[in-house]
Amino acid sequence: MSDNQDQSPRAAQTVCPYCGVGCTIEYAGKGKATGTAGPVNTSGEVCPKGVAAFDVVAHDERLTEPLVREGGRFVTAPWETALSRVAAELGEIIDQHGPDAVEFFASSNCTNEENYVFQKLARMLGTNNVDNCARLCHSSTVAAMSERLGAGAMTNTLDDLAETDCLLVTGANPAEQHPVIFRSYVLPAIRNGATLIHIDPRETDTTDAADIHLDVRPGYDIQLLNSMAKVVLDEGLADEPFIEERTTGDAELKAHLRDLDVAAGADAAGVDAEAVREAARAYAEADRAAIVTGMGMSQHTSGTDNVHALLNLALLTGNVGRPGTGVNPLRGQNNVQGAGDVGALPNVLPGYQSVTNPDARQRIADEWGVAPPGEPGLTETTAIHQFGDGVRAAVVFGENPAVTEPNANAAGSAFDDLDFCVVIDLFETATVDHADVVLPGSSWAEKSGTVTNTDRRVMRMRPNADLPGNARRDLDILTDIGQRLVDQADAFDYDGPEAVFEELTRVNPLYAGMSYDGIGEGYQRWPFPADADSGTDVLHSETFASGERTAPLLPISPTPPADAVSEDQLVLTTGRVLQHFNSGALTRRSETLMRMRGEDVLEIHPDDAAARDIADGDTVVVESDRGSVTVSAAVTTTIRSGVVFCTFHYEDPLANALTGDALDPVAEIPEYKHSAVTVRKAAAPTQE
Repeated sequence: MSDNQDQSPRAAQTVCPYCGVGCTIEYAGKGKATGTAGPVNTSGEVCPKGVAAFDVVAHDERLTEPLVREGGRFVTAPWETALSRVAAELGEIIDQHGPDAVEFFASSNCTNEENYVFQKLARMLGTNNVDNCARLCHSSTVAAMSERLGAGAMTNTLDDLAETDCLLVTGANPAEQHPVIFRSYVLPAIRNGATLIHIDPRETDTTDAADIHLDVRPGYDIQLLNSMAKVVLDEGLADEPFIEERTTGDAELKAHLRDLDVAAGADAAGVDAEAVREAARAYAEADRAAIVTGMGMSQHTSGTDNVHALLNLALLTGNVGRPGTGVNPLRGQNNVQGAGDVGALPNVLPGYQSVTNPDARQRIADEWGVAPPGEPGLTETTAIHQFGDGVRAAVVFGENPAVTEPNANAAGSAFDDLDFCVVIDLFETATVDHADVVLPGSSWAEKSGTVTNTDRRVMRMRPNADLPGNARRDLDILTDIGQRLVDQADAFDYDGPEAVFEELTRVNPLYAGMSYDGIGEGYQRWPFPADADSGTDVLHSETFASGERTAPLLPISPTPPADAVSEDQLVLTTGRVLQHFNSGALTRRSETLMRMRGEDVLEIHPDDAAARDIADGDTVVVESDRGSVTVSAAVTTTIRSGVVFCTFHYEDPLANALTGDALDPVAEIPEYKHSAVTVRKAAAPTQE
């Protein structure tokens, strides 16, 4: 198989490999990228991460030869040797323990076509044990929105954000994490008079533009959102015609909130009660109010319920199904949305069709010649706890779970309990340290295919660079493994990514009317039915994606965070900054981003610092029951008292060494935003 394209470096419009905004960039020479006028960044804007996108492409630490572990150490090997070992080891484990003994880690950094083939491989082998890192960031958002509305994606478009009269941004910092969205869509709305409400325990660049800031205590979002809903009802601000026509369960929700005390709820959330009332009025009184949500809402053991409480607010005020409204999660990687769309999740097939749905399974069987299993597989967060027991092997494609999973020290040790682990990646990551075979894959700049951005636009990627050394394109690697492991070898015989996409449109109803030619230099947005001329911008306008005319209102009660905080402890919450990207594997190898990054710090409020005799710039030790890290302190009033903040996923300091194993019971997402920690000044080094 070949992409049939010249891979010499050239300026071909493609999609930035970093966040889920979907900016278009191209090679600008001298190892750098420049923005192009594309579907999202219409004026050709690009953020610093996009400019630095080529820093890692030709990096001298790129993996260029397959590695196999012999006698406890890696040696280079021919591709045939490495791939034969992968097929033999996985085949033996499946023969002895069954296909559910293998966990497949898909990649939200890779294309729709690659992820589709990857999940197809898992399912044709007989397991639904396939997941991707959306499990760690937005799975609770998807769970709640899918249950209530029938779709777990942005209800509206980025263009809509510029038309809104009120923006409620909760648990997100788009000014730093999605800067093109902020500059191109959020700021224009504010300039046109929109009110910005920001819910976040920190003051950030997003807060600087806000009219109202609610610095909520991490883990207490439901108390805050229920209090806002109570104000809406008490002050007659609910959209009663919408409630009557488009919702069910309003009597139960109103009864649930009847005795709620707004002041008590605000106090529990750690915010001013009058500010809560002001925010509720601003949101409910706006003609069009839009919610933008991020991982600050989702990464809790109550993450699914957090989003349910948020949905109540939207439905009570009729802010669904119209331009300038809706609930809009911002995706953190360039194909988080697409990886879920194409079925790289353990409970759904392509198009979010349940694996238990016999019609959906038959549709797959008609295409593949074999039906996928009918029971949901293991999420990656649960599978890791079964490594060495029920799960004996892992196939890790473009992810770094030894760093990104919670309780990272334990997660890394769990990988050593596997009988076999194969990793497809660009660099020797922390997960590679635990692998038995490492296959050098392709970077974003060396491949073609499609990705799906945060507002459901499917766009095409085009290669801008050559593969280094003996590395191979990811799609070629995956199809080769499929041909070796699956009896129906022709199931993985594709003439390039376009052929994969054509098959995807036959099994994914959301993509049914799409094509490479139709996408062209622009995009096509799902849902795009086979008989439609175009996709749908605003979801849920007449009926919800569930097919129902109504969506339920649900009474939601708060539950305490899993990590109880003692009197001498603080709450650690984590997040990104502009120059940060996920596990840090790419950031560490980007000269541009490393120059921007500076030193990792622990943000701590002056009152908490003074109580611990910590001064700005001191080295501090942060400890939890899971581990400890050493980092410099940044004493600042931008973080609320009782809470400390640091960036996540760098190997040093490894913040995930501190985070716990507790999971949301519905979405199995970890509680990254609330860890009980002690903070103390590090002992001075002894003099020799």
